[in-house]
Amino acid sequence: RNLDAALKFYCDALGLKEVRRVDNPKGRFTLVFLAAPDDVEAVRDQGSRGRPTLELTYNWDPETYTGGRNFGHLAYEVDDIY
Repeated sequence: RNLDAALKFYCDALGLKEVRRVDNPKGRFTLVFLAAPDDVEAVRDQGSRGRPTLELTYNWDPETYTGGRNFGHLAYEVDDIY
């Protein structure tokens, strides 16, 4: 519901970087693609195919989200969780 808040979380807290943004006025949504800092250059140069990216969808019109529709699955591999 709040693209700025979502970006604050994913970029400021998790350290992801925005690599691409697509505004679709007809569909009334924005897609924002994020990548880990080490993948940013490769994604920008070669696209996200085969590269880990996170896609956020921001719907411009207010919508009430219910369970199961607004979230998929994310998994991260880290060297040390602590």
